[in-house]
Amino acid sequence: MSQLVRPALEGITEYTLRQYDWRIKLNQNENPFEIPAQVKQEILDRVGRQPWSRYPPFDPRRQRERLAAFTGWTADGILLGNGSNDLLQLLFLSVLDGSRSLVISQPTFTLYKLLGQSLGASVNEVFMKRPFAFDVEALVETTNTTRAAMIVICSPNNPTGTQLSLNEVQRILDATEALVVLDEAYVHFSGVSATSLLARYDRLVLLQTFSKAMGAAGLRFGYALLAPELARQLDKAKLPYAVNIFTLTAAEVLMDRWEELKPWIGTLIAERKRVYDALTQIDAIHVSESMANFLLFESLRKPPREIFEGLLRRGILIRDVSSYPMLGRALRVSIGTPGENDEFLNTLRELQ
Repeated sequence: MSQLVRPALEGITEYTLRQYDWRIKLNQNENPFEIPAQVKQEILDRVGRQPWSRYPPFDPRRQRERLAAFTGWTADGILLGNGSNDLLQLLFLSVLDGSRSLVISQPTFTLYKLLGQSLGASVNEVFMKRPFAFDVEALVETTNTTRAAMIVICSPNNPTGTQLSLNEVQRILDATEALVVLDEAYVHFSGVSATSLLARYDRLVLLQTFSKAMGAAGLRFGYALLAPELARQLDKAKLPYAVNIFTLTAAEVLMDRWEELKPWIGTLIAERKRVYDALTQIDAIHVSESMANFLLFESLRKPPREIFEGLLRRGILIRDVSSYPMLGRALRVSIGTPGENDEFLNTLRELQ
C-alpha cells in the first residue's frame, strides 16, 4: 500500500496518544472544571431551536464578530476551525511544500514537525537554551540562513511552559521575512498575547482555542487571528462548514457567559504556583516555571517511566515526555483541581 501515498509519509511516526484507565486525568492540559449544568442547558436549548437538516452558515459572520469583540481584533481577520489544529493544518498546507522549509523551536508540540515532514518540507529545529528559554537569535539566524517560509512557535510552549515576550516576537518579525505563527493555545493562563502586534505585522498569525482555559476541549473550537488579506488567501484552501452548529452555538454561549466562567483561570494559576512550590521541595525532582496550565518536571534519580507507571498504578495519569528532544528525564503534569493536585503530590512523594 505504501506506493499509493506520497513518499514524504514514509518513515513518519503518526501523532498518537495511548489510552489508559485513570481515576485522575492530568495528561492533556485540559481544564479540570466542568462547564456548569445551566450553561450546558443553555447551549442545548439554543441548538435545539436550530434546523439540524441544514448546513451551518457558509460564513459564520455572527460568531466571527463575537470573537472580534472577545479578542480585540477585526472580524475580517478571523478564521474559525474545528480546533486550532484544524487551522494549523490549513496554514501548513497553504504555505509549505517540498521546496520550502519550516523553522520550529525544540522541545515543542510534536504536531508541528509531523505536519512539516508530511508535506515534504525541510524542518529546521532550533533547540532551546537551558533552562528552557527560546533561543531567539538562533531562530532568526536559522530562518534567514534556510530562507524558511514559516516559523511556528508555541507560546506559552508545550511542554516547557516557556513564553516569548512581545519584544522577542517583534525581534523575530523585524529580522526575518517568514510567516510567523504563534500557537497561543495556553495564552489565557499567561495573560500576554501578541494581539497588539497584529495591526503592525501582516506576517503574524495567532492561533487560539477554547480547548484549554475555556473548558471546551470536547467541542473542538479554535480560531486564527491574522491580517484580513492573508485570511482571504487562506480561505481559498479551507474546507467549508468545518465547524458544526453545536460548536458554533456553544462558543457563543461560552463567550456570553465568560465573566461567570473565567474565575477558574485564577484558581488554576494559583494551583500552578502551589504545585510548583511543592515540587521544588521534593528531593530528586527539578521543576520548571510555567506560564501555562501544566508543569514540566524532571526525575533526577528514577527513570521517568518508573514515575509514570507508579502514578498510573494509583490511577493518576500524567504525560511521559522523555522521548522529546532535551527531555530525557522529564514528565509533564496538568494542573487539576486542588484535590487532584494533592493526590498527585502525595503519591509522587511516596514514589521517591
